[in-house]
Amino acid sequence: MALIIDGKKISSEIKDELKVKVAELNDKGIQITLAVIQVGNDPASSVYVGNKKKACEYIGIKSLAYELSQDTTQEELVALVEKLNEDSSVNGILVQLPLPSHINEDTIIQTISPLKDVDGFHPQSVGALSIGQKGFVSCTPAGVIQLLKRSGISIQGKECVIIGRSNIVGKPMALLMLRENATVTICHSRTNNLKEIAKRADILIVAIGKPLFVTKDFVKEGAVVIDVGIHRNENNKLCGDVDYVDVLDHVSAITPVPGGVGPMTIAMLMSNCVESVLS
Repeated sequence: MALIIDGKKISSEIKDELKVKVAELNDKGIQITLAVIQVGNDPASSVYVGNKKKACEYIGIKSLAYELSQDTTQEELVALVEKLNEDSSVNGILVQLPLPSHINEDTIIQTISPLKDVDGFHPQSVGALSIGQKGFVSCTPAGVIQLLKRSGISIQGKECVIIGRSNIVGKPMALLMLRENATVTICHSRTNNLKEIAKRADILIVAIGKPLFVTKDFVKEGAVVIDVGIHRNENNKLCGDVDYVDVLDHVSAITPVPGGVGPMTIAMLMSNCVESVLS
């Protein structure tokens, strides 16, 4: 019987631990403040921003909301980020992605101070991760590590295959698994023999952005499968990159969609906000 890795439960545990830390900091007169900037009113972004605000409220982190119109210029957004960089009362800055097409995302990410980059997207944060130095880590990959550790799944010495090479998930995920002493292979859309490589994995992490792409013929019997994808199928139901029903009887542990990796992203964002004060 496969272990269903419960991301809701684990993320709740992390948030409860952070709530205690934040209360202790508040007792010392230290208030954590997260500034969240949203440009436009993309429905999915609005849901994410709402969830982040709720998590802040629960843990005791003050959140500042900047809801800007769709036609906000890049210069205006840069000016706001620079103002927040200079504001000593603000510990973390988060600009909700995606941004409207007339704004260059890389420019905005690089404008955020690395000391306030709680999303872990700034090149300095990524560089620190790549050479094993301290810095903020991208929230979704950090959440995957917590899911594995808190489920009692050993990483050291395991063969890990990651399908997907995005800057937000695939690449930092590989670096984090290396840091945990896994042997790591990254696969992507140009990989030859993808099924054969995936089938070597003790831990298979899928972040390819294609619904139900991975079926049981990609998966070694007894492997651990982490599904980072989230989509809506033709019946408007949420599903992942992995065909959950097809692989379930084939694996030792798996994350469901929804309720697996998703809740961990916000929990690790909150963790980064607390780290911004502790580090």
